[in-house]
Amino acid sequence: MSESVASSSASAVMSGRARVTKRRVAVGLLIAAIGLPSIAWAPAFDLLVLAIGLACIYELNALCEIKGQELEYPIAVLGVFAYIVLASLNRLQKWEGVLLAGVTIAAFSIGMYGDQRGYFARTAYTLLAVLYIGKLLTYLVFLRNVPGVGAAWTVFALLCIAMTDIFGMLIGNRFGRRQLTRISPKKTVEGSVGALLAVSALAAIASTYVPLGLTLWQAVALAAATNIGAQAGDLVESALKRDVGVKDTGTAIVGHGGFLDRFDSYLFGGTVFFASLHILGLLSVR
Repeated sequence: MSESVASSSASAVMSGRARVTKRRVAVGLLIAAIGLPSIAWAPAFDLLVLAIGLACIYELNALCEIKGQELEYPIAVLGVFAYIVLASLNRLQKWEGVLLAGVTIAAFSIGMYGDQRGYFARTAYTLLAVLYIGKLLTYLVFLRNVPGVGAAWTVFALLCIAMTDIFGMLIGNRFGRRQLTRISPKKTVEGSVGALLAVSALAAIASTYVPLGLTLWQAVALAAATNIGAQAGDLVESALKRDVGVKDTGTAIVGHGGFLDRFDSYLFGGTVFFASLHILGLLSVR
């Protein structure tokens, strides 16, 4: 009898995981169907990135509130907004020093009028949040605005990141046995390595797409680096949630949690992709 009950419980758990996986994949594909067409027109893509950035900073502020020290929220919002808008206008390189100095001075100055006990943490969180969300998202904007190949490279980068999440989940759920890290108990070594191999294989196929202008080894190298960056971004966000003691950053996206839950891998993945273009000599220094 006990074996039958245990078997039924195991089957129920597996069935529940399958439903969650299908829902996550379906919602992920829906998001891709909405987001990918915006790449065709750079201003539309920049607006999408801005909307994602503002949603993420809102959720990050909520995490900080749970932690006990909220951000200097207006400063954080203005900082993220300015970073993405200046990148979109191709003016960030000229004005970033002024922007960062302004955010720093504003955060420390306005923070003095709040609760003095949390002054240091509040200002530090604000500066970190602007860089984590605002600064890292600018690399997706820069990528899209690369003349000629920007749109193709952006699609390639976003697909690499999306497939990292999808294959990591599918392979991990099916074959995962060894825990990757205590930070995120559901992540497995098998899922991580499987995602890396699957994305690299897809990149090898994508290298035959002429508009990308990539050789086989360049495409695979970009995909592998982006895959690792995306996984790191996911783990960093998991560490933030574990520190706060929450499962998700929000409930805005069915099957994924909040915006930060869904786009955490894009923050690091997009940055690593852009950096890898420089390392491979495919893009000159901006």
